[in-house]
Amino acid sequence: MNSKRPRIRTELQVMFFDTDSGGVVSNIAYLRFIEIARTALAEELGLRLSEMEQTRRYPAVVRTEIDYRRPGKVGDRLVIEGWLDKVERVRFWCGYRITRPADDVLIAECRQMVALVQMPQGKPIRLPEHWSKYRDE
Repeated sequence: MNSKRPRIRTELQVMFFDTDSGGVVSNIAYLRFIEIARTALAEELGLRLSEMEQTRRYPAVVRTEIDYRRPGKVGDRLVIEGWLDKVERVRFWCGYRITRPADDVLIAECRQMVALVQMPQGKPIRLPEHWSKYRDE
């Protein structure tokens, strides 16, 4: 893996609305946690929210893969780490790990394929030229 690729780390606390009737984090809540991390990672990559609205260029999730390892529960403090995993011409992959530091447990692992699209056409566009430094040699 290219060591120059951006990484982020964010923390959050599991709220009641994040849990299902079984008292554990709902699968949909994990997508929200990952979205928070993906937004922070996009900022690190130069895709600022305020500029997206002006340029109408947005990162669009094409695929999400999640492996649930252990349940998160209400009140847990979780850490979400995200990183740029792979860069292609018009799409890129991000990786994520969700852990519970209190007992050093891996909660979930995730990968997402993302494309940069021009709206309102929804047309995929090439990634910024300066991202070529993140490609594998």
